[in-house]
Amino acid sequence: MAMVNTSSSQGTAAAGGSEKYPAALAMVTVLFFFWGFVTVLNDILVPHLKSIFELTYTKVMLIQFAFFAAYFIFSIPAAKVIDAIGYKRTMVVGLVTMALGAFLFVPAASAVSYPLFLAALMVLAAGITALQVAANPYVAVLGPPETASSRLNLTQAFNSLGTTIGPYLGGLLILGAVAENKDVLAKMSTQALHAFRVQQAATVKMPYVVIGLALLAFAVLIGLFKLPAIPEVERHSDGRHDGSLWKYRHLILGCVAIFVYVGAEVSIGSFLINYFKEREIGNLPEVAGARFVAYYWGGAMVGRFIGSAILQKAKTGIVLGIAAFCACALVLTSMLTTGHVAMWSIILVGFFNSIMFPSIFTLGIAKLGPRTGDGSGLLIMAIVGGAIIPVAQGAIADRIGVHHAFVLPVICYLYIAYYALRGSRPVGVE
Repeated sequence: MAMVNTSSSQGTAAAGGSEKYPAALAMVTVLFFFWGFVTVLNDILVPHLKSIFELTYTKVMLIQFAFFAAYFIFSIPAAKVIDAIGYKRTMVVGLVTMALGAFLFVPAASAVSYPLFLAALMVLAAGITALQVAANPYVAVLGPPETASSRLNLTQAFNSLGTTIGPYLGGLLILGAVAENKDVLAKMSTQALHAFRVQQAATVKMPYVVIGLALLAFAVLIGLFKLPAIPEVERHSDGRHDGSLWKYRHLILGCVAIFVYVGAEVSIGSFLINYFKEREIGNLPEVAGARFVAYYWGGAMVGRFIGSAILQKAKTGIVLGIAAFCACALVLTSMLTTGHVAMWSIILVGFFNSIMFPSIFTLGIAKLGPRTGDGSGLLIMAIVGGAIIPVAQGAIADRIGVHHAFVLPVICYLYIAYYALRGSRPVGVE
C-alpha cells in the first residue's frame, strides 16, 4: 500500500518506521483522545437539550447535524491551512478553535438558546476538523505504509478511550440534575419552568469551560513540541498533480463508506440513552443509560487495540468486511428482540465499529502517492454523514419509533461490507 513518495532529502518522517518517532506518535495520539472525548459528549447533549427545549427527535438531531456539517464545510479549508502553515501549526489552530467553541457554551447556556448551542457546536467541530485533516494522514505516514492501518487503529483506540470516559463523566455532570427534578416539571408554572430550564442549561457551563482550558493548555504544549516534518505531504497543490481525484474509484467509494460509517456510528450512539429509556428495552433513567453508552464506546476502544494487532498480519479489507457483517447482524438482532438481548446486541456494535474508520481511511488513500493529502481532505469531508444520517434516523424514529429506526444503520453496514470486499480495490492506479 503506497502512501507518499518521499526522498531521503525531504525528511525522514514519511520514510522511517513509527518506532523512530514514539514521542511524536504519543503526542499526536493525545489529540485523538481529546476530540473523541468532546465528540461523544453530543450523546449526552441530545437527551439533555431534548428535555430542556422539548424537541422532537428530528429537531434534536440538529445537534449532530451542526457538529458534523462542520466537517463538510471546513475540511478543504483545513487542507489549505496545512499547505500554508504545516501540520503542527494546523494542529495548534485546531485546538484553539475547539477551545473557542467550548467557551461559547457559556453564553448559549446563559441565554438558554438552542441556536446558540448549535453555533457553539459548529465552532467546536471546525477545530476538530482541522485536527482530523492533519492528524490522520500524519499518523499514516509516520512509519511504513504496510502498517498504516494498524498504526491508525492504535491511535484511534485512544480516541475511543475518550469516547468511553465521556458519557460517564458527562452523564454525572450534565444529566444528574435533570433526573432529580424531572418529576416536578408538570406542576411548574410558566415562570418556574423557565427558571428550571435556565438552571438545567447551566449544567453544561463548568464541563465545557474545563474542556476549553485543557485544550488551550495542550495547544501551547503542541506548539512547543518538536514534531517531525513531512514536507512532501504538506504540498497539496504544487503544480505536479495532474488529473482529478475523482478518477480514483477506491477513494470515491471510500468517501461513501466513511459517510455511512460515521452516520451509523453517530446515529446509534445518539439514540442509545433514549432507546434504553423505552419500557420494552431497558426502562432506564437517563443517568443510568449514559453509563451503558460508555460500554458502547468502550467496546470500540477494546476493538481497536485488538484490531491493531490483527491488522499487523491480516488483510485490511477482509477484517473490515467481517466487522461490517457482524455489526449488521447485531443491529438486526436488537431490532427484532427486546429487553437485555436488544440492549446488549446494540451495545456490542461498538466493538465491531472499532476498526472501521482507520481501515476505510487507509484503504481509501492507498496508492494515491503525492495526492495522499488531497485524498485525506476528501475523506474527512465525508464525515458529514454524521450530520445527515442521524437526522434521517430521527425522522424515521418520529414516525415508527426508536426501536425500528435502526434499519438505517443496517443499510450502512451492508455498504461498508461491499466496500471492504470489492469497492476498495484500486482500479487503474499505478
